[in-house]
Amino acid sequence: MSKKTLSTEEILHIAKLGNLTLTEKEVELFKKQLSSVIEYIDKLQEVDTKNVEPLSQTTGLTDIFRKDEPDEKRTLIPEEALKNTKSKENNLFKVKAVLTE
Repeated sequence: MSKKTLSTEEILHIAKLGNLTLTEKEVELFKKQLSSVIEYIDKLQEVDTKNVEPLSQTTGLTDIFRKDEPDEKRTLIPEEALKNTKSKENNLFKVKAVLTE
């Protein structure tokens, strides 16, 4: 495995893709840091995973869903919901238009 060091041009290209402006000091810092990340990824490529089954999660937890039913204790009937409004129409809140042509 050869050590890969990113060039200044590669760092500037990555920064441009991220719409970032970097100082010369930041370019040098990220050159070292990103090169280190790439080196680590290369090292991971050496791991033999032929007999390892793919998995989506490791905790064994499963999704738990509740029934999709309204909670009558927490649901308001239209009269209760509208009792303090100044403006209502046909069991709905009446508000000023938000969008106009």
